[in-house]
Amino acid sequence: MDVRVTSDPRKFEETVFPFLHKDPVLHTIIMTNVHERASGIARPESEPSYFVSVHDPDVAGVAMRTPGRGVYLGALPPDLAEPIADAYADVLGELPAVAGDRPAALRFARRWCELRGGQATESRGTRLHKLIELTPLTADAGGPRPMRADEVDLVAAWGKDGFADELSTGHREWAERQLEQATLWIWEAGGEAVSMVGYHAALYGVCRVGPVYTPPEHRRHGYAGALTSHVSALILAGGNQACLYTELSNPTSNKIYHQAGYRPVADFVDVEFTAPPA
Repeated sequence: MDVRVTSDPRKFEETVFPFLHKDPVLHTIIMTNVHERASGIARPESEPSYFVSVHDPDVAGVAMRTPGRGVYLGALPPDLAEPIADAYADVLGELPAVAGDRPAALRFARRWCELRGGQATESRGTRLHKLIELTPLTADAGGPRPMRADEVDLVAAWGKDGFADELSTGHREWAERQLEQATLWIWEAGGEAVSMVGYHAALYGVCRVGPVYTPPEHRRHGYAGALTSHVSALILAGGNQACLYTELSNPTSNKIYHQAGYRPVADFVDVEFTAPPA
């Protein structure tokens, strides 16, 4: 077994994308993050990313760690978790979390705590869904339209409010990028923006929908579901597959996306690390 570590996203993309392309929906998180960095789309970062691939002799599993975040394992086979934890321990002194398929994430966490001390706690569960057959959803009022140039601040504020952890920093830069790439839609009702749905540009025929956000005062009117089904229809019309993630703790969103035609593909967990006492 050969475990390789690199901070070069282009080299990593060339090495592992033929393997990941076998199931681009299942591997959407890693593929989009690596591709954005390899192609220069991602904003500049002050720290390196660390990408790991396991070869036996061909690629058998991959993982990534981008600045300020935990390690992402995705659908990594559980038996590769410990070697990957060892590889990250060689380049990182500390780590906030690990996420991925539950058996792999827990084995990684156990090994990381053996090496670095501290404790590991499951903090969140997510579910990956794939659109199988679209059923359009409707809302109480209004309709969809693309994001406008004068809505950068609004979209940035919504992103910060609803996705502080996912976006972490650079909310305005993120909003400007959505406008530039035309990958964010607004639901407007009564002349007011009431919900937003973004998506990632197609990569290997897959678009990942998100973020989806409706301010609290505009919820329970069907805006997010209707806008998500509209964006999903656009993705299908472009000849691509649509997928999205939901929080397992939010039965409402899981129900809505099921009504729109999305079906579960895989479940993942986040595991947070607590540093040992000084």
